[in-house]
Amino acid sequence: IGEKMKRALITGINGQDGGYLAEFLLDKGYEVFGMERRSSTKIRVNCQHLEDKITFVNGDLTDQNSLMRCLKESDPDEVYNLASQSFVGESWNTPEQTGDVTGMGALRMLEAIREYGKEVKFYQASTSEMFGRMEQYANEDTLFYPRSPYGVAKLYAHWITVNYRESYDMFNCCGILFNHESERRGIEFVTRKITDAVARIHLGLQDKVILGNLDIKRDWGYAPDYVEAMWLMLQQDEPDDYVIATGKFHTLEDFLNHSFKHIGVTDWSKYVEQNPKFMRPADVFYLAGDATKAKEKLGWKPRTSLSEMVDRMVKNDIKKYHEKSVYY
Repeated sequence: IGEKMKRALITGINGQDGGYLAEFLLDKGYEVFGMERRSSTKIRVNCQHLEDKITFVNGDLTDQNSLMRCLKESDPDEVYNLASQSFVGESWNTPEQTGDVTGMGALRMLEAIREYGKEVKFYQASTSEMFGRMEQYANEDTLFYPRSPYGVAKLYAHWITVNYRESYDMFNCCGILFNHESERRGIEFVTRKITDAVARIHLGLQDKVILGNLDIKRDWGYAPDYVEAMWLMLQQDEPDDYVIATGKFHTLEDFLNHSFKHIGVTDWSKYVEQNPKFMRPADVFYLAGDATKAKEKLGWKPRTSLSEMVDRMVKNDIKKYHEKSVYY
């Protein structure tokens, strides 16, 4: 008799990473459960193609009982906590809700797992935004200095995950992931806002894209590469925390160069406008990561370059508008 199928519960199943992780785990032979909030209309854009392959369960990180029910329904070997209020800009408008979902939500899930009583491996989606103010490449020992309500909430979730690992001997891992993008990135994120706008400009549906600060530098990776690292962490003998990054940083102007190059535009200045309303009260100008530990211990490395990733994103956005007879 073969091994029993492993079971995984993914919170935030309908986000960018949730869909890619579900695909990855299905390929590995897992039974996958995706937690989503109960709502009158299902927002399953990133998971539509998986609807008959995964089981959706209703739960909410702000409701402890619903998390207990999700664990009972899915009886998982592994829980991947990807759900959060994840848009940094929005966290200034809804700081309390961000703290409740992103910070306390992780605590509620850890408590639910602890009460559940069987060993469940837990992955917490930590973020490079916890580093915030930094001058050099960050690794697992770099001091945290978050610069947004989102970064602060994620830092609480990160430390409570470590705390439960050390206090209750739980198999908890935190993946400190630097920016990772893809065709499935939400339109409110600057990278997808750019590739979507470039597609629309190319098709004559839009004249320009309006952005905030163009001077930021980021370490951008490709989301499908990064979900593999999440899984690898939970396959190790000992739980630990890992920085996941490409180790290369680029400016937003680099991202614009790659995006417009795809449609044959070398000077994009007339298509781009800056507006102070997209500037944040405290911005993070520089984020780049050192993933040496992940390379050495997990055998993980990024496979997709920035230009390949941007190409895929722009191509996909152009295709999306071609397929729509009604443009929005």
